[in-house]
Amino acid sequence: MTLQKEAERMKIRTIAIIILASILYSSCNTPKPDNEKTLSVTIDPQKYFLETIVGNHYKVNGIVPAGGNPESTDFTPMQMVNLDRSIAYFKIGYLGIENILIDKVTASNKDLKVINCSEGITIVGEHHHDEHDGHDHSHDYYSGHSGGDPHTWSSVASARIIAANMYKAMLNIDKANEADYTLNYKKLQNEFNETDSIIKSYLEQAPSKSFIIYHPALSYFAEEYGLTQYSIEYEGKNPSPSQLKTLIDKAREEGIKVVFIQREFDSKNAETVAEAIGGKAIPINLMSYDWKEEMIKIAKAMAQQ
Repeated sequence: MTLQKEAERMKIRTIAIIILASILYSSCNTPKPDNEKTLSVTIDPQKYFLETIVGNHYKVNGIVPAGGNPESTDFTPMQMVNLDRSIAYFKIGYLGIENILIDKVTASNKDLKVINCSEGITIVGEHHHDEHDGHDHSHDYYSGHSGGDPHTWSSVASARIIAANMYKAMLNIDKANEADYTLNYKKLQNEFNETDSIIKSYLEQAPSKSFIIYHPALSYFAEEYGLTQYSIEYEGKNPSPSQLKTLIDKAREEGIKVVFIQREFDSKNAETVAEAIGGKAIPINLMSYDWKEEMIKIAKAMAQQ
C-alpha cells in the first residue's frame, strides 16, 4: 500500500515538473512584439484619424494620455518603450516636446520613420500686439510657440491635410494594403465633409462671430470659419485685472456670450469672465479621441450663445 502511494506521488511530481518545464520553455521562446505592426502618434485626435485609415492592419500607440497637456506632459518609461517599438512616428508637427521625443527614440531606433502630419498646413498666428485691447485674436498664438499656433488639428480644413499626410505615409509603409487604406481614407473624407456641413449650419445661427477662450488653441477653427478668437491668457500668463476688464468690455461690445474652457488649464478666470458678461463657460477637450464631436460642440455653443 505504501509503495503504491509513493508511486502515485512520484507520478504527480513528474507531471508537475513536465508542466513547469513547458511553461518555462514557452516563456523563453515567446516572440518579441512585432515592431512592424505598431505605429505611434502624439495625441488622441491623430490616433482617431490613423486608426480609421489603417483599420486592423496596425496597432496605433498614443504618446500623450487622454486629457493630458502635450505642451507640458511628462512621459513614462513605458510610453518611450512603445514609441521605440514603432515602425513609424506620426508627429503632429509643431509641439516642441515632439523634438525631444524624436531625439531620444532615434538614438536607439535609427530606423524609425518620422512623419510630419502638419506638412502643408499654413501656420496661423503671427505674433502681434493689438494696441486697442492687448489681447490675442484669431491670428495670435501662444508665446511659447514662436512658429505660430501648434494646434493644427482644431479645424476641418487642417484635419483633412493631416489625414492626407497619414494616408500617403501608409501607402509608402505598406503598399500591399493600399486598397483597404484608400477605402478607409475615403470614409474619413466623407466624415470631414459631414462635420464641416454641420459646423457651418450651426455657425449660420450664431448671434456673434466672436468667442473667448482661455488658451488660444482655436486659431485654425477661427481662421476657417471667419471668426474672431479672444484669449484670456496674455502672452502665456494669467491676465492682470486691467486686462480682464478690457476683455470683458470688448465682449459686451460684441455681444459675446460664450467662453471656452480647456480641461488642461485653470478655469477660474474663464468662469469669472463668463459671469461678468452674462454668458456661459463651455468646457472643451481638444485632446479628445472624439474629434468630430468636439468640433461640432464648439459650433453648437456658438449658435446657442
